Amino acid sequence: MTTMPDTAIARRAMIDSQLRTSGVNEEYVLARMLAVPREDFLPEGKAAQAYIDRAVMLGDSGHLAAPLFYGKLLLEAAPRPADRVLVVSGGTDYLAALIAPLAGTVTPITAGEAAALAGAGEYDLIVVDGAIEQLPDGLAAALADGGRIVTGLVLRQVTRLASGRKIAGQVNLATLEDLGIPVLAAFAAPKSWTFA
Repeated sequence: MTTMPDTAIARRAMIDSQLRTSGVNEEYVLARMLAVPREDFLPEGKAAQAYIDRAVMLGDSGHLAAPLFYGKLLLEAAPRPADRVLVVSGGTDYLAALIAPLAGTVTPITAGEAAALAGAGEYDLIVVDGAIEQLPDGLAAALADGGRIVTGLVLRQVTRLASGRKIAGQVNLATLEDLGIPVLAAFAAPKSWTFA
């Protein structure tokens, strides 16, 4: 007979061995990561993988990214109590659950909905649970002027954590660090020919 590990112990080990050792030490981030059980967002057959140090792929329904991605994303996003936050899901509501108590309002949508969004500047913060090749105009439009976005970004086939701010109607993303992040197919850039 196999038994499931004590998930509270596994969560504490995730904090100590994956987050703290990688520079994620802000108490609000650690508290949220400790409070939200990752296994609750996985199918029963994958629950034992909840605390491994890489993404758990869920087939066509998405992923649960590695704990380090969520820790770094929360650290960079720094949600505030007055923030109206749009969470683009990678296939689970884990990221929305992490952010909900830290922000004023949290609206989760799927990657497919986000790719087709026609926004009107209603969000102070947008967080994307995965890596994108391009930021759709509608998603950029949903960000209020002065608003922040934190996402994964695919550049030359490498995924990186990136953040940006909307200034004078334009969103520019700056990369922060290379990080293993599942790629969201809904945000793929159109394929084009290049000549060398």
